[in-house]
Amino acid sequence: MSYARKVDANHAEVRDGIRDALPGCTIFDAAGAGDGFPDLVVGWRGMNFLLEVKPKGKKLRGVKQCEFHKNWQGQTAVVHSAAEGLAAMLVAMVDQRPK
Repeated sequence: MSYARKVDANHAEVRDGIRDALPGCTIFDAAGAGDGFPDLVVGWRGMNFLLEVKPKGKKLRGVKQCEFHKNWQGQTAVVHSAAEGLAAMLVAMVDQRPK
């Protein structure tokens, strides 16, 4: 039996804010994926960004979310706003530049 996944109140605001700020990006809303997988997968300029959306002041909750973020060998970020999501993406892009 599957259950509907609860999304945080700011989820749509973050998703739509990123979409508005980055015309041409692709966003897969993975909030219902479960098993600790992040809420949003954003594709932009050949890169993918995994973003977990949380309300202001909240952190990762549950063992599955914590384990996913701890063990994932690629980029992940916990964000509370579209601005934080965009900043996390920028940091990841800078970190990937050839040294």
